[in-house]
Amino acid sequence: MSILTDFKNFISKGNVLGLGIAVIMGDAFNKIISSVTGDLLMPIIGAVFGGVDFSGFFIRLGAVPAGYTGSLTSYNDLKKAGVQLFGYGQFLTVVVNFVIVAFILFMIMKIAAKLQKELDKTEAKKEEKIAEAAPTPEDIVLLREIRDELRGKK
Repeated sequence: MSILTDFKNFISKGNVLGLGIAVIMGDAFNKIISSVTGDLLMPIIGAVFGGVDFSGFFIRLGAVPAGYTGSLTSYNDLKKAGVQLFGYGQFLTVVVNFVIVAFILFMIMKIAAKLQKELDKTEAKKEEKIAEAAPTPEDIVLLREIRDELRGKK
C-alpha cells in the first residue's frame, strides 16, 4: 500500500502537474508555430525566391517503386510510397520553426526576468516600509543606549 501512497503523493505534487500542463501547452504551441511557419512565413519566403515551395527541395536517394502513380516532384507522395529522400527543404522548414520557437521563448524569459526584478524591488520596498513602521522594542532601545554609553566612555 505504501508504494501506491508514495506514487499518489508524487503525482499530486505541483511540479509533476505543472510539467504535465507544460507538455500539453507546448504541444499546442508547437502546432501554432508550425502553422505560422508553414502557412504564413514559408509562402512569403517562397514568393521572395520566385514562388518556390521549400517542401519540394529534396533529392531522391532510392528508386521509385514499380506501379507508383503519384507525382515524381511531390515530397509527401514519394515519402508515402517509401522512397528514400534527402529532404533538405523539409529540414529548412523545421529549422525555421526552431528559430521562431527559440526566439519566442527567449523573449518570454526576458519578460519574465524583468517582471521578477520589478516584483523583487516592490517586495523589498514593502519590507523596508514594514521595518520603518514597526516600533523598536523598548529593551532593544535600552541595549542600544547602553552600547552607545560604553563606546563613549572608552
